[in-house]
Amino acid sequence: MAIYESLSADVAEQMKQSNSKNLSPFACKNEDAKRRIDNPHDNGNVWRTPFIRDVDKILHCPFYNRYADKTQVFSLRKNDDITRRALHVQIVSRIARTLGDALGLNTDLIEAISLGHDLGHTPFGHTGERFLDELYREKTGRRFFHNIHSVRVIDEIFPLNLTLQTQNGIAAHNGELELSKYAPAPMEGFDELDKKIEACYLNEREMRGFTPSTLEGCVMRISDIIAYLGKDRQDAEKGKLLQSEAFENYGIGTINAEIVNNLMVNLLEHSFGKGYIAMDEKHFSALAKAKKENYQLIYDNKQVKNADETLQYMMAKLYQKLLFDLQNGNENNPIFTHHLRYLDKPYYKRRKPYPETEKNQIVVDYIASMTDDYFIDLYNHLFPDDTRPLQYVGYFD
Repeated sequence: MAIYESLSADVAEQMKQSNSKNLSPFACKNEDAKRRIDNPHDNGNVWRTPFIRDVDKILHCPFYNRYADKTQVFSLRKNDDITRRALHVQIVSRIARTLGDALGLNTDLIEAISLGHDLGHTPFGHTGERFLDELYREKTGRRFFHNIHSVRVIDEIFPLNLTLQTQNGIAAHNGELELSKYAPAPMEGFDELDKKIEACYLNEREMRGFTPSTLEGCVMRISDIIAYLGKDRQDAEKGKLLQSEAFENYGIGTINAEIVNNLMVNLLEHSFGKGYIAMDEKHFSALAKAKKENYQLIYDNKQVKNADETLQYMMAKLYQKLLFDLQNGNENNPIFTHHLRYLDKPYYKRRKPYPETEKNQIVVDYIASMTDDYFIDLYNHLFPDDTRPLQYVGYFD
């Protein structure tokens, strides 16, 4: 039986008195945290709030490690200076916590949402997400969105019993849709969250209109855009794709440090003491234009998309093979040995046994969990005679 020591009542009370902090009236309070299962061990205490517990659960989630080898924007590049998804979530967390602290918000909740927001992301960034969505939709009529799948990772694949506020913030983060103002849309309970999640699987409009229920979730959502807007430009320069001079100055600067600072300052100017997060029209217009320019010069660049056709072919072939072997009980396939058995642990108290999951969903869960290199190695393992090459850009190319 596990043994967990506790602080003495005297020290706990002293800490409570010395650690008290005046939060904004619009902040999410620790005592408002809601969990799907009322487990006393998950309750907050004076030194470990309910949202710190969420952070710890996310950090120790088995899929958290996989951030380190998942593409942010640039795939198939051997360059340790280019951002991977692990660094991206840390940058998002840092920006969001800085804003949240200045606004008097709950920074523990902000950190939990930030670190968990991309747990469901595919290998090969949004390219992989798009291809997996197409395959899943063709088979089932359901959609794949990484933010919605991130909630599936921490609520169903690994039932971590995270708070409603953290799960909502993760699901509603949608870092591709910028707004000049983010106002929370309250959510009362898990029944409402479950209905919203199911609606997102069936309709993209539901996903795009998903608004965070807390101001902390709103802060994280805009921080996601701030975190990648200038950093992707920095990475494009490090990858010798573009020079910083290629970008226009729309009034917020052209390099990462300028963009991050200037957008954060403007957000604080227009959000302090308010029940919403906002920026002025000048800065919002500049953000939108800079983001559009990133698409034109980086995300749609032929050098970034040069392997898309090959990756699409590989993912479709891999999906079909995994599904066929799963349906036919070929237990030598890694979907059994590396995925189903990996998840078959008695301490994961799921609402239903994972092997009873619909088989297309199991295949999607497995592919989405993969790192870039694992995906390629698995493909080569299952199709050793396939000669389609994937060309890496090496350190000395």
